[in-house]
Amino acid sequence: MRKDVPMSNSRAYELDRAHVFHSWSAQRKISPMVVDRAEGSYLWDDQGNRYLDFTSQLVFTNIGHQHPKVVKAIQDQAAKLCTIAPAHANAERSEAARLIAEISPEGMEYTFFTNAGAEAIEHAIRMARLHTGKIKVLTRYRSYHGGTQTALNATGDPRRWASDYGNAGIVHFRGPFLYRSEFHATTEQEECERALAHLRSTIELEGPSTIAAILLETIPGTAGIMPPPPGYLKGVRELCDEFGLVYIADEVMAGFGRTGDWLALDAHDVVPDLVTFAKGITSGYVPLGGVMVGPKVFETFAEKPYPGGLTYSGHPLAAAAAIATIGALREEGMVENAARIGRDIIGPTLTKMADDHACLGEVRGVGAFWALELVRDKETREPLAPYGGSSPAMDAVVAECKKNGLLPFVNYNRIHVVPALNIPDDQLQEGLQILDAALAVGDAQAKG
Repeated sequence: MRKDVPMSNSRAYELDRAHVFHSWSAQRKISPMVVDRAEGSYLWDDQGNRYLDFTSQLVFTNIGHQHPKVVKAIQDQAAKLCTIAPAHANAERSEAARLIAEISPEGMEYTFFTNAGAEAIEHAIRMARLHTGKIKVLTRYRSYHGGTQTALNATGDPRRWASDYGNAGIVHFRGPFLYRSEFHATTEQEECERALAHLRSTIELEGPSTIAAILLETIPGTAGIMPPPPGYLKGVRELCDEFGLVYIADEVMAGFGRTGDWLALDAHDVVPDLVTFAKGITSGYVPLGGVMVGPKVFETFAEKPYPGGLTYSGHPLAAAAAIATIGALREEGMVENAARIGRDIIGPTLTKMADDHACLGEVRGVGAFWALELVRDKETREPLAPYGGSSPAMDAVVAECKKNGLLPFVNYNRIHVVPALNIPDDQLQEGLQILDAALAVGDAQAKG
C-alpha cells in the first residue's frame, strides 16, 4: 500500500541517518527514501512501494536499471581482473577507448579516463591551460559542471556560491535562453545573434591573451535543459578559432544517447577541441568519465608528459561496463528510440499539457531530455519557485507525483522529464499521465 510520505524503520535507514553525510543537504532536515531494488524503469522502496523512475537517477541510467548484459559484463570482468594500475594497458580499457573514438567528433582518437564528470572537467580545463599557456576559462551562467573545486567554480548556478572565492580564473557570461532572454530577443535568431555578440564582447573585454578556453554544456542539463538556437555552437567555434581559444564541450549529461544522438554535438555540426563525458557511458553502473582529446591538444603532450592522473583511470570494471553499455545502446537501438519517443510521445504530450495547465509556462527539450518551466503567471513568467530555492507549491506538485508512483526530477521551478532511453511506451505514457494530473496542484497556485 503506497503511503503519501513513506516512512522507514529499516536498519538501512537508521544507519544512514546515524552515519552518512549527504551531499547538497542540511543533514538533520532530510529523510531519504530507502531504495531496496530496481529493474528497468522501476524502483522499489523498502516498504514495497513501486516508483516509475522519470529521473534516470541523476540522468545517468540511460539503459534503465539492472540491464542484464551490463550486469553480466561486470560479473565476468570481476572474475577475470578487478583492478590494475593505469600505467598498464588492459584489454577492457583499450576496447572502451576504441569504441569512444568511434562516437567522438572527427579527429578525436584519444581518451583520458576519469572516475566521473567533475574530474573530466578538471582535467579538460588543466589541458586547455597547459596547451595555451593561459589561465582564464569562460563559462555560462545557468550551467553545471561538477562538485570539485574548479568544476564548481566553472558552474553558473547557485550551487557554486558558497565555494566561489573569485580566484579560480573563471569568467561567466550569459548564454542563449529565449524564454528568459537577457538580450530582449523575440526570436531564436535574435537570441543567437545577440548572445554571440555578448560573448564576443566578453572575450574582447577580458583580453583574448588571458583566456585559455570556453567551456559549454552542449545542452545545459540540471540548469534547465536549454537547447541552443541554430548556429550558436558554430558561432562559439568560430570565436574560439578567431581568438585562439580551446573549445571544451561538456557532454557529461547530454551524451551517450540522451538527446537522440550519440552526442548532443552531433546535431550541431561542430567539432570542439575537448569533450568531457561520464554518466551514460556506463549508465552509472560503475563510475566512469573521461575527456575526448582532439589532435591539437594531443600534440602538446605527445613529446612531453601530461602532469595529471588518477589512481583508477580506466578501471577495468568500469571499462567493461562501458563496453557492454555501448553495445546495448547499439544493439537495442536505444539512441534512435530516444529520438523517437521525444519526437512522437514526450514532445507532443508536454506541448498539450502546456496548453492545458495554467502553471506550465514552457516545455523544451529533445530526445529523452525535457524540462517543464512551472510559473505562477504565464504573462510575467514568474517562477513557481525562486531561482536557487523551492516553494510549498513546487513541493506539493512533487508530493502528488510521488503519491501516485512517479519519481520526478526537480530543480527550483522546473520538473525534468528524463526517463531511460529504453522505457516502454506504455510506461512512458503512464508517467506522463501522472505528471499531467499532478500539475493540477500547481494550477491552483497559478494565475490562469
